[in-house]
Amino acid sequence: MSTGSAAPQAAPARGDSIDDLLARVRDGHRPDVDETERLLHAPLEVVSRDAAALRDEGLERAGRPRVITYSRKVFVPLTTLCRDRCHYCIFVDTPGQLALLRKPAYMSPEQVLTVVRQGQALGCKEALLTLGDRPEERWPEARAWLDEHGFASTIDYVAHIARLITAETGMLVHANPGVMHPAELATLRPVSPSMGMMLETTSRRLYEEPGQVHFGSPDKDPDLRLRVIDDAGAAGIPFTTGILVGIGETVRDRAESLIALRDLDDRHGHVQEVIVQNFRAKPRTAMQGAPDADMHEYLATVAVARLVFGPDMRIQVPPTSSTRASWGC
Repeated sequence: MSTGSAAPQAAPARGDSIDDLLARVRDGHRPDVDETERLLHAPLEVVSRDAAALRDEGLERAGRPRVITYSRKVFVPLTTLCRDRCHYCIFVDTPGQLALLRKPAYMSPEQVLTVVRQGQALGCKEALLTLGDRPEERWPEARAWLDEHGFASTIDYVAHIARLITAETGMLVHANPGVMHPAELATLRPVSPSMGMMLETTSRRLYEEPGQVHFGSPDKDPDLRLRVIDDAGAAGIPFTTGILVGIGETVRDRAESLIALRDLDDRHGHVQEVIVQNFRAKPRTAMQGAPDADMHEYLATVAVARLVFGPDMRIQVPPTSSTRASWGC
């Protein structure tokens, strides 16, 4: 089993100084992969200072100086079954685990509406549909549930639920159904105004090498995930994506992942938010004994993401993935 962090790496060869590179970034230069890797190795206080200035510039341009906004979403775990086997995931269950908990393979429409209305009463404006990737392609129990209820696929059921939520409550749906083909994106487009899927990493080693975190998970092929994000852009779908830090990827992998996402947004202008999420070990997972993502490296990645994407991109740091102690609170 792989550990959560890659081996320490030497900083890449220097060209101009970090101060010179940062000065060019402040003047509008967009760092390439090599420069992004150098920035990830730079002193944290230096990149954080310039990242904060860029963030503040973006907030000023948006007409809300020093004001961070968010959208209240009610969480709807439509199914916790999944065909993938990610070593760090705490979200998924097996059919046996669901049976012990006396839970169905999928939430029923009635269960979904109950949860959504509770969220609406608390001020939520969106319903976040989360689920595992194509569970019917691994688990007979998922296929049987869909057949029994008249749905051709999990995506078909997602579309039905999204339509129902808006019709019954007026709330908009943000769907995270995982890897989708262009026809499936088109199916969800009328009922889910925005969608999302984490890139996680461009590392093929983590996907292809036995024992690594994505080995045996067909939906975690980096090329496939990049294609989905590209297809979403071609379809004009506002899209949330991002990377994971501390799952065994290298610093170079992080740089390549950030630039790959920027390139896709340059092509289509559809990325509405980039999440930089840190790995934390969870019980009942293959990586439960792995170290959490190094906080210094994580903060550096957040700062460099801002330098890569510039002042106008929304960069999200999930508060649920960190403790108060880790932030020095």
